[in-house]
Amino acid sequence: MKFFLDNIFLIGIIILSGGALVMHTLQRVGAKVTALQATQIINQGKTLILDVRPAADFAAGHIRDAKNIPLKELKGRVAELEKFKDRPVIVVCNKGLQSNKATTLLKKEGYTEAVSLLGGQDAWQSQGLPVTK
Repeated sequence: MKFFLDNIFLIGIIILSGGALVMHTLQRVGAKVTALQATQIINQGKTLILDVRPAADFAAGHIRDAKNIPLKELKGRVAELEKFKDRPVIVVCNKGLQSNKATTLLKKEGYTEAVSLLGGQDAWQSQGLPVTK
């Protein structure tokens, strides 16, 4: 008991950091897919790949059959994706950070199967997966 009282500050830090790690892990579940998981979803068919990078980045190289709607324009153009509302939507950006914002927006609009590509286009290319221009 004396140990706990003497080290209460240390124990508090351990509990707080452990809680932060658990929360971070729980937030990632279900919202992101790896490049391998993405290819499996794509191979099942009728999947939309939504690239939210700027048009210049998209033109430099993108996943085959991807539709480009830059993140800044997505809110105003979400109606263009209406037929994919009940289908898988894989959202891609450069590193996987901006796609989280787009996935959140899509989920609010009713796109229940919207997920973000973990690591984005960079992860896709680093795995040697095909890219078109």
